[in-house]
Amino acid sequence: MTGPGAAALFADEAGGHRWQRIPPTERRGRVHSSTITVAVLPEVAEAAVELRPADLDWTTCRSTGAGGQHLQKTDSAVQLTHLPSGLTVRCESGRSQHANRATALAILRARLAALARERAAADRARDRRAQIGSGQRGDKRRTVRVQDGTVVDHETGRAWRYRDYLRGAW
Repeated sequence: MTGPGAAALFADEAGGHRWQRIPPTERRGRVHSSTITVAVLPEVAEAAVELRPADLDWTTCRSTGAGGQHLQKTDSAVQLTHLPSGLTVRCESGRSQHANRATALAILRARLAALARERAAADRARDRRAQIGSGQRGDKRRTVRVQDGTVVDHETGRAWRYRDYLRGAW
């Protein structure tokens, strides 16, 4: 489910759930238990990288490699440092300093965006692990017993009828 009320609706669902039932293919009537882990996480929004000119340190120098007299007389290579993160980009692929500046800025934006995505993914994984626990029997939040028609919330001690739980009346 998505939307503004989804997090509040499913906030109490995070954790492990034990589902007990007798499958239709079970000939001896044995109860089978399954474990389900639920994590309630917000949707990740793509953040645009905003660079302030005060956070950038530009330096120019002569390019390296073959290229003749043009490389030896002009400062066409650009080195760009993002001061808050310490990331440095060097671009000397173009013949023009302006083209190299634009390329270096684009590369820096891409690297900062990738760094932000990695940090968000790590935070999300940490939150998910904290919510679902180890998935062991002692971590269970709910037990759903299909054959008895009951659902028990182990944190609050509340019980529902299985039919009401399936309809969402919990």
